Amino acid sequence: MLEAIFAPQSVAVIGASPDPTKLGHRVLRNIIDNGYTGRIIPIHPTASSILALDSYPSVSAVPGTVDLAVLVVPVQAVLSVVEDCGKSGVRGLVVITAGFKEVGKEGRDLEQQLVTLVRHYGMRMVGPNCLGIIDTTTRLNASFAALMPGNGEIAFMSQSGALCTAILDWSASQGIGFSRFVSLGNKADVDEVALLRAWGGDPTNRVILAYLEGISDGAAFIEAAREVTKHTPVIAIKSGTTEAGTRAISSHTGSLAGSESAYEAAFDQSGVLRARSMQELFDYALAFAYQPPIGGDRIAIVTNAGGPGIIATDAVERSGLRLAQFPPETITRLQHGLPPTASVYNPIDVIGDARADRYEVGLAAALADPNVDAALVLFTPQAGSEPEETARVVARLSAAGTKPVVTSYMGAVSLGPALAILNSHRIPNYAFPEQAVGALHAMVHQRRWRERPVGEHVRYHVDLDRVKALFERVRAAGRVELGEIEAREVMEAYGMRLPQSLLAQSPDEAAALAAQIGYPVVMKISSPDILHKSDIGGVKVGITDAAMARDAYELIEYRARKYSRDATIWGVLVQEQVRKGREVLVGVSRDPQFGPLLAFGLGGIYVEVLQDVAFRLAPISREEAREQIRSIRTLPLLQGVRGEPPADLHAAEDVLLRVSQMVTDFPEIVEMDINPLIVYNQGEGATVVDARIILQG
Repeated sequence: MLEAIFAPQSVAVIGASPDPTKLGHRVLRNIIDNGYTGRIIPIHPTASSILALDSYPSVSAVPGTVDLAVLVVPVQAVLSVVEDCGKSGVRGLVVITAGFKEVGKEGRDLEQQLVTLVRHYGMRMVGPNCLGIIDTTTRLNASFAALMPGNGEIAFMSQSGALCTAILDWSASQGIGFSRFVSLGNKADVDEVALLRAWGGDPTNRVILAYLEGISDGAAFIEAAREVTKHTPVIAIKSGTTEAGTRAISSHTGSLAGSESAYEAAFDQSGVLRARSMQELFDYALAFAYQPPIGGDRIAIVTNAGGPGIIATDAVERSGLRLAQFPPETITRLQHGLPPTASVYNPIDVIGDARADRYEVGLAAALADPNVDAALVLFTPQAGSEPEETARVVARLSAAGTKPVVTSYMGAVSLGPALAILNSHRIPNYAFPEQAVGALHAMVHQRRWRERPVGEHVRYHVDLDRVKALFERVRAAGRVELGEIEAREVMEAYGMRLPQSLLAQSPDEAAALAAQIGYPVVMKISSPDILHKSDIGGVKVGITDAAMARDAYELIEYRARKYSRDATIWGVLVQEQVRKGREVLVGVSRDPQFGPLLAFGLGGIYVEVLQDVAFRLAPISREEAREQIRSIRTLPLLQGVRGEPPADLHAAEDVLLRVSQMVTDFPEIVEMDINPLIVYNQGEGATVVDARIILQG
C-alpha cells in the first residue's frame, strides 16, 4: 500500500543543494551514504550535478519514472512542486518542509490545498513538517537525521521529529535496531492508521511503536489496531494527557487531543499496550523484538543476591504474574547441582560467590521445568563473579529453548562487555528488576489479548422512530437539553425499567397522583431548564401522605422559581419511591476523536468525590460491558460484603449495552447520565431513577 514510500525504485530530492550547510544537501547525502541501491535524482533549478549525481531543474524534466519525491523546498513553492510531481506520475511524497497547520489558520488552509492535490493525483504523502522516513530493509534514509539506525525488527512512528533524532542517537548507543523509522509530522495524509495497516502485515516488524500526540480518526485507529494487535504487538506512548500537555500539543502540531479516558479506553479495547514513559516503551519493545512469545504467566527467577530476588518477587506479585512452583524433580536437580547454602526454591539463589557454572545449573533447570513460562536472571557484580561468561551462558541456554529469558544486570562500570554480549544475542537487559518484570507482564498481556475471543455485539429491538420524533420536538423548541420526562421517554423506548411516574400541576393533583401510585413517593421538579434538581432542593423523598404531598409540591415549586424566574416549569413529577439497592452511574460523553465514551461507576451524590469510574468506547460487546463493570475499584460493594447478597450485575450490563446502542444509533447525543441506576439483588433487575440527555447544539 505504501511501497512507493518505503520501497521505491527511484527517489528524487527536490530542493537538493550543492551547499553542505543546506538541509537539501543533508537529505541527499543521507540517501547516498547509507546504502540505498535505487536511482537517486537531485532536483535543483540551476545545478547540473550535485554530489556526483546528474541534477535536473524539475521532476518533469527527469527521464524515466520517479517513485518517491522528497521535498525540501520553501513553503511557498510546495504546491507547484506537488502539482509537477502529480503530473509526472510520482506515487509517493515525503514533505519535510514546515509552515503548514502548525503555524495557524493560513498554514491550515495551505495544508488543505496540499492534501487536495495529493489526493487528486492518487499519491501518498508523509508530512508535511517532518524529519523524513528511514527504512533499513531497503537502506533508504530519506531524512535529515544525523544517524542511520542499525537493522532490526522494531517499527517506530512519531509525531515529533525532534524526539526521533533523540531516539536515534540513544538507540545507537544501546545497539538497538529498527526496521522502519518514520516522522509523521502533521500527518496530513499518511497517519498512524495507514502505518499500522501497512506495517501490521509485514513480517519484518515484530513490534510496532508509536509516539502519539493526537489521533486523526479514532474509529479507524481502533479498527486497524484491533486487527494488527492480534498478530503484532503495538506499543504506544500518548503525550498531552495533562491540561498543560494538551495546550502544548495544540501549539506544536495542531492536533486536537482527546480526553485521557478516551485514549485509555481506545488502547484497552484495541489491544494496544500503553507505555507510561519512553523507558517503558523500549523496555517492552526489546522483549517483543528479541524473545519468543510467552506461553503463560509463571515466572522463574535466578539470582546471586537475596535482596534483588525479593524485589523481583514483589514486582511479579504486584503485576499479577505468578512465581512458578517447582515440582520435586526440579528441586532435586537444583540440589544436586548447587551448594547446600543455595536456595532451590523460586527464586533460585545461587549465592553471591556464584560463577557462571552455577547460573547454568539454575537457569537450565528453570527453563526445563514445564511449570515455568519465562525466566528472569538477576546479576549483581561481586567478588568472584563472571559477568561475561555468565552472559554467554544465558545467551546459549536462551537460544536453545523457546521460552523468553530477560536479565537484570544491576550495575554499570564493570558490566559493559557483558551487556554487549547479551545485546548481541538478543537478550533484553534491564537496569532494575521491576523493569524486567514490567516487560514480561506486557508480553503476558499481549498473549491474553491474542487469545481473547471476538466479543458478542447485542442489538435490542427498540423504538427508534419514537426517539427520533422526540429529538425533533426538542430541537423545534429551541432546546438541546431534555427534561426528565423527555429523557424517561427515551429510556422507555430503549427498553429500560423505570419507576412509575406522573406529572402533577397543582398541590391537589400531586396528592391525588401520589395516592394513585401508592405511598411512599418521591417528588421532584420537572423543568427542561433545571437539570441538577437536588442542588436547588427540587427533590423530596419519603412522602407518605396527602398533606406531605401538597406541602412538597408548594416547596419544590417555590425553590425552582427562586432559583430561576425564567425557567420553564412543567410541574412536579410524582414518582414511585423505588426500594433500596446499589446506586450506580451509567453516563456518556462524546470525545472529539473517538465518539461516545461510556462511563460506569458507583452513583448517587458521591460519584464526583469517589471518581471510581471505568470507561469504554461505544459500541461495546457484552464481554466489554462485563469487563467495564468489573474494573471499578469498588466492585466488592456490588459483589456483596459482610453477608450482603450480590447485586444484579447482569442487569447493569444490560443497561450499559442498551445505552451503547442508543448513543450509536443517535450520534447527536453528546452527553447523557443515568444517575442513579438502582441495581437490585442478583436476578431482580435494575431501575433507572433519574436521567438527563443533552443533544448536539
